[in-house]
Amino acid sequence: MRTTACLVSVLALMADLPVAANAQPAPPSTSASPATPTYTAAQFFDTTSYGLAYGGAKAFSPDGKSVLISSDKTGVFNTYALPIAGGDPVQLTTSTTSSAGAVSYFPDDARVLFTQDGGGDELNHLFVRAVDGTVTDLTPGDKVKADFLGWSRDGKSFYVMSNGRDAAAFDIIAYDTDTYAHRMVFENPGDFSPAALSPDGRWLVLDKSLSSANNDLYLVDLTTPGEPKLLTPHEGDVSYAAFDFTPDSAAVLIGTDQNGEFQQAIRHELVTGENTPLIQADWDVSFVFYSPSGRYRVSGLNADAKTELTLLDTTTDRPVALSGLPDGDIANVRFSDDEKRIAFTLASDTSPSDIFVADLASGQAMRLTHALNPAIDEDVLVEATIVRYPGEDGVMIPAVLYKPRGASAASPAPALVLVHGGPGGQTRRGYSAMVQHLVNHGYAVLGANNRGSSGYGKTFFHMDDKKHGEADLRDIVAGGEWLRQQDWVADDQVAVMGGSYGGYMTAAALAFHPDAFAAGVDIFGVTNWVRTLESIPAWWGANRIALYDEMGDPATDAERHRRISPLFHTEGIDKPLLVVQGENDPRVLKVESDELVAAVRANGVPVDYVVFPNEGHGFTRRDNRITAQNAYLAFLDKYVRK
Repeated sequence: MRTTACLVSVLALMADLPVAANAQPAPPSTSASPATPTYTAAQFFDTTSYGLAYGGAKAFSPDGKSVLISSDKTGVFNTYALPIAGGDPVQLTTSTTSSAGAVSYFPDDARVLFTQDGGGDELNHLFVRAVDGTVTDLTPGDKVKADFLGWSRDGKSFYVMSNGRDAAAFDIIAYDTDTYAHRMVFENPGDFSPAALSPDGRWLVLDKSLSSANNDLYLVDLTTPGEPKLLTPHEGDVSYAAFDFTPDSAAVLIGTDQNGEFQQAIRHELVTGENTPLIQADWDVSFVFYSPSGRYRVSGLNADAKTELTLLDTTTDRPVALSGLPDGDIANVRFSDDEKRIAFTLASDTSPSDIFVADLASGQAMRLTHALNPAIDEDVLVEATIVRYPGEDGVMIPAVLYKPRGASAASPAPALVLVHGGPGGQTRRGYSAMVQHLVNHGYAVLGANNRGSSGYGKTFFHMDDKKHGEADLRDIVAGGEWLRQQDWVADDQVAVMGGSYGGYMTAAALAFHPDAFAAGVDIFGVTNWVRTLESIPAWWGANRIALYDEMGDPATDAERHRRISPLFHTEGIDKPLLVVQGENDPRVLKVESDELVAAVRANGVPVDYVVFPNEGHGFTRRDNRITAQNAYLAFLDKYVRK
């Protein structure tokens, strides 16, 4: 059982992001190709988002008639039972405030586990919904953060990660399936992060950060008291990740960059300690796991900002061929207990994730959902292309480009450089209502993967360590210059936009490179690194080591943090700015945005400021996404498009 949710995403954010709570809907744009119909933000976000229950959990109901899903059909994510035979999903949770995401069915009845935080505060609790609809918080506590880890093999208990004992350490707790009585099976001394639990419940893999480029994995025998055993002795900087255990609990599947630029998969035998190569490729191996019996192996490569998934039948050593599917990328594979069927999602640049089921004997797939708003013609939407442009010192910067229909030398388009979160995130291909809406209204979007982005090898990833706001920022400026060099881009109508770390880069571009962009859209962006790094939530725990190694320790690097923070250099900002902030954001405190807005307005520069009282570090509500999207377009049309 692999850990099913990242405990810390290091300020990563780049979903369909936010804006102005009091903004008015933007009028229809007239700048797209005359032959191309344009759609409103409401139409794009009337598209329904779907997700499946956790990997390593039970996505199929015990009777095999439903799969457990998450959907924002009501405007807020809730948990549903989706009939496999077809038909509308049955709503199981009724949240109107914060997302209630699907986790797992119970092994023998229709109870379900789901996860929910407090309006974006990221303090998720694990809840159980009884068959009669009664809901119980299994992990109560004001400052508790907890998540599901997996089921025992016999289904009589399940495992939970929780920081209820110590805010900075995640312990492992076993819950009785029937009574919910619980006992601690591993007390975390504080310098480890749980990474994977074996199917037999005996072995726990722990991750210990040494730096942003170096970590170790340890093994704990939960049946025998003792110190964690080092699994990964090595010299120099090597990164390791525990993907999962084999179904027989005899080996752990590990990702490592020990032998090259990219993360490869190996199999580590617990008894002998032998390492055997499992998957080697010219890209990072993102994940590897097996079906419950071990017959099927699922793996994914992060191939140039797109996931290439392989579903391998180990009895034939050949990929399983699925039929009846539209074009797109398969993800989130979930097996039924009997391994006769799988559920999965499929998406593309022009189609959001839909849920499918497939019979593994025949390979025949059946679509269960239609996410895209039927009012939108998918053929009108734009496929992405991968481009590369030169950054500083000849470093080539990968980027995902969306070119609006009708853009030409005779009719050049306004454009945006879109900056991902992180700092070590990645702009990837796939459907984004935010991006497609802007492109549909005539804006080119260049999703830049500046140095420091993941997915392009460890050398590229670590190029910005303790150099943030310097060469990586100049890569974003170079992206704007590359756009201006395209004859189909209006060279005086190029803006910058991003969320979280991308929001920081947006504000930094305006402050330190004031002539590079016509305007900026800062969404949940860090502007005061001194305060942000000093106020990291306690539950980041041992992950602070890697973060401080990459960004710098506020105790010793405060001077540099102040030097790269836009808040202390607002005198350089003379271009229009849109700032979006969640009232409940635990990562970028609202006071940061308040101060930035006040300082830039004092320069006499137009600033639109949008605060969402019911959001944190990202969007959970559809109505807020629509409000934000309207604000983006209205701001850009006012200050960028000419």
